[in-house]
Amino acid sequence: MLRLRGVARRYRGGAGVRDLDLAVEEGAVHALLGMNGAGKTTLLRLALGMLRPDAGRVEILGHEVAAAPAAVLREVGQMVGRPFAYPELTVRENLRIAARLRGCEARAVDAALELWGLEAVAGTRFRRLSSGTAQRVGLASALQHRPRLIVLDEPSLALDPSSMIVLRTHLRRRADEGAAVLVSSHHLDEVARIAGRIDVMNAGRLIGQLDPRAPDLERALFARILEDDRTRAERPR
Repeated sequence: MLRLRGVARRYRGGAGVRDLDLAVEEGAVHALLGMNGAGKTTLLRLALGMLRPDAGRVEILGHEVAAAPAAVLREVGQMVGRPFAYPELTVRENLRIAARLRGCEARAVDAALELWGLEAVAGTRFRRLSSGTAQRVGLASALQHRPRLIVLDEPSLALDPSSMIVLRTHLRRRADEGAAVLVSSHHLDEVARIAGRIDVMNAGRLIGQLDPRAPDLERALFARILEDDRTRAERPR
């Protein structure tokens, strides 16, 4: 469903990502963990074609991402960075536009409003929403068309506990129905509840995996990153 092969992207000053090999299969929830600046968002942007790699190849649903036809791109649901919406339009109007762009039936909008608890603000302009409500609108927009590939960056940001449960339940259900899910998050407990695989990212590289069922996931994460930092510091320059 999603594959990165030898992908690299460098920025001025030397930061970026390199040697990325990643595959997300049908029916899987795949999580990325790492510290701020590790390269997680860059990886997701490369996976979606929002950035072009300097080296390597990215494929989504069997197509190279840069040449994927519109019909394939409509099968992707993504939210990377702030939720995209037109600030002067209402919540319902924004969801309607997103549905039309993806060839989605209009009734999906009502279902999304109900699922994400947005019915009370359906007529409110997006710019007037709280950060948590705006996040729910972004998730509703990204997921209402039931995409086959889901890519989310920090989706639980600013969500209240009840909305986090909705997110968790929905992603797990979509994976059970065959969708592939790639999610970056700082909420280790939420990741452990839904992910079947966790990759750790540090200094622009994927450095290994963690067991989602490990008893102390946070300790395991920091130990893996510390080990990688020490190894890199000991290498000859």
